[in-house]
Amino acid sequence: MMRIELQDVGKKFNTEWIFRKVSFIFEENTAAAILGRNGSGKSTLLQVVAGNLHPNSGQVIYTLGGKDISGDDVFRQLTMVAPYMELIEDFTLREMLEFHFSFKKLIHGFDLTGVTDLLGFTNVKHKQIRQFSSGMKQRVKLVTAILSDVPLLLLDEPTMNLDKSGIDWYLGLVNRYAGNRTVIVCSNLHQTESAFASKALQIEEYK
Repeated sequence: MMRIELQDVGKKFNTEWIFRKVSFIFEENTAAAILGRNGSGKSTLLQVVAGNLHPNSGQVIYTLGGKDISGDDVFRQLTMVAPYMELIEDFTLREMLEFHFSFKKLIHGFDLTGVTDLLGFTNVKHKQIRQFSSGMKQRVKLVTAILSDVPLLLLDEPTMNLDKSGIDWYLGLVNRYAGNRTVIVCSNLHQTESAFASKALQIEEYK
């Protein structure tokens, strides 16, 4: 499965370093948290891990099934949930699920009806996403990411817009369906949305 090693990784915008000399290993089949205050660089580091941003120093080494893979190809092996990622609001729920899972294979034992049932959105499957509340949209983001058959799951503030029942639903989803992959969750709420993580990287130690 997926292993990610950060070796003295640093990222800056213009002349300002967001973080420097980050060395950390995200082990395969393990959940880890990137912790820090808002604006501390958690999301930026996750973007580097995802291959969306290139570090200004150091390197990121990806290993899949014991073989090194290129950072340019890592996007094929991951799904991601983040506040800045938007759903296609003109799609109905059914169309959104069909679109997403045309690119990412569903985990074993699920079909689109099962995904809709897990969401609890059977009665709104033909409504456009734009008609959904912010909490409903967050649930759709989470379920499509977590039920995708990929070795790497990236979660940036995954409980945003969720109430207590939504947070419990999210934690249950992770516990039931994400245990066989590498999970990285960015959070400033360690006791809730990333409580399942077995190790943590404190981003503010790398300024």
